[in-house]
Amino acid sequence: MTSLTIRNLDHATKQKLRMQAARHGVSMEEEVRRILKEALRAGEAPSGLGKRLQDRFAGLATEEFVLPRRRAPRKALRWDDSA
Repeated sequence: MTSLTIRNLDHATKQKLRMQAARHGVSMEEEVRRILKEALRAGEAPSGLGKRLQDRFAGLATEEFVLPRRRAPRKALRWDDSA
C-alpha cells in the first residue's frame, strides 16, 4: 500500500469530510479511500445492461440461446363512446 499526503486542504473541506466520515461511521482516511474509489469507478467505460447480463450468466447456458420470432405488435384498443 502507498501513502498519499494532501496539502493545502481548506478548513471547510476538511470539516465536511470529517462530518461525512462520522455519518458513515468510518475514519476520515477510510472516507477518502471510498470517495476516491467511487470517483475512479465512475470514470471507467460503463458497459451496457446486455453486456453485464451476458458476462454474469456466461457459464450457465449449455446451448446457444435462440431468440423467438418477433410478431407485429397488436393494434391499440379504441375506447370511444360511439361503439
